[in-house]
Amino acid sequence: MSPNPAPTIPALATLSRHPYIDAAGQVAPNLQGCIGVYAIFDAAEILQYIGYSRDIRLSLQQHLVRCLNECVSYAVVSIDRPDRQWLQAIQAQWIAEVGAIPIGNAQEQARWEQAIDVRPLMSAAEAEALATADPLQQPKLLKQVARRVEADILKQLHQRSLRETLVFNPKLKESGRLDLK
Repeated sequence: MSPNPAPTIPALATLSRHPYIDAAGQVAPNLQGCIGVYAIFDAAEILQYIGYSRDIRLSLQQHLVRCLNECVSYAVVSIDRPDRQWLQAIQAQWIAEVGAIPIGNAQEQARWEQAIDVRPLMSAAEAEALATADPLQQPKLLKQVARRVEADILKQLHQRSLRETLVFNPKLKESGRLDLK
């Protein structure tokens, strides 16, 4: 008896594109807890990032808050069981298919994959206050800046018709970082 052949990897170009924020104002509600590979496109339909995840919905939400202007549509392939090699094979084939590594998988990878660092987003007054603050006061100041940046992100997402509630991790704010919980 011969082993089962490997499943065929669908070409990225053949997959349907989905709006990042659906008509109900949500991000991929049907992909919560789904395992798979996804590709994110901007308004000009330029591929920005290819990732894989054990919870595609959460990953798409994370990317949206980190890179909200670049997240306009996505394509996805889901699988039933975690298989890192298979997910990496899909990712590699899609990158080969487009002929270039997307910017989010190259020079902007940290922006797409890491928590938001609010320090570069500080006003001059906020930076001065942090630089001159007592070390015990610094977490409080960073938390204030993080809350301001969070409010700005949420306002922009609301303007893009997002209606679901996104909850940021409160423990990260004192270190000057923002990420979803």
